[in-house]
Amino acid sequence: MTKLKTRIIVDSTADMVPEIKARVYTVPLTVHFGREEYIDGVTIDHKTFYEKLIESDVLPTTSQATPSAFAQELEKAKQAGEAAVIITLASKFSGTYQSAVIAAADYENVYVVDGASAAMGTGILVELAFRLLDGGMSAKEIAETLETEKEKVVVVALVDTLEYLKRGGRISKTAAFAGGLLNIKPVLSVIDGEIHLLGKARGSKMGNNLLIQEIDKAGGIDFSRPILLGYSGISDALLQKYITDSRYIWEGNVPEVRYTTVGSVIGTHAGPGAVVVAFFKK
Repeated sequence: MTKLKTRIIVDSTADMVPEIKARVYTVPLTVHFGREEYIDGVTIDHKTFYEKLIESDVLPTTSQATPSAFAQELEKAKQAGEAAVIITLASKFSGTYQSAVIAAADYENVYVVDGASAAMGTGILVELAFRLLDGGMSAKEIAETLETEKEKVVVVALVDTLEYLKRGGRISKTAAFAGGLLNIKPVLSVIDGEIHLLGKARGSKMGNNLLIQEIDKAGGIDFSRPILLGYSGISDALLQKYITDSRYIWEGNVPEVRYTTVGSVIGTHAGPGAVVVAFFKK
């Protein structure tokens, strides 16, 4: 029996480098600014999203990808005679995973993986899926491997402002106000689909140090697996500063530090100016 070709399907919250993005099939979520509705990554790009986020008084909301949107992609895979692996953002963040499961029920050779992460965290899981695919694994084997490997994904972020976490109800107004006065930079993590506050630092230099400490605390980076950095907003200046401050982590371990922009779903909570590091722990 010949082995089916496999296509990798993701939702639009997965942040990836261009060469990986070019290989995936993407199902978009919808972004709402008040009454304005945009299709994530189709009718609104990251730059426009952050421009609107900064200007807008209302915090944007997102709607999950629908079962029919996944079914459209699965129908294409079926017509092409291909198996499919769907990787979604954490089911705790969105009903997108559930939509994929509903759609997959009508098809054979489709495997749905709850990525248990978001943004760059899902991105590195997708990149690992392609490494496994290129290594000759079947769709079923890829999905099974991702289920165990996703437990090792760590996402840590240094947030530039507490304003958006306050607006989104993630922290109290008092904490946000005090943080603003003291130039507090919180360090957050995404663990098993939940946002946790790991610590707070005064100023970006101390914030970068705290970010470095959190990477050590997680048990260090598995450099044999994909690593991805990211920034939210329009400028990558804070990310470049972090890369310089943490040079010793990367030098000799990675040929180049790869990074991309953080998409709308996580960007809504982090606000502009966040620095994100996603890696597999040892």
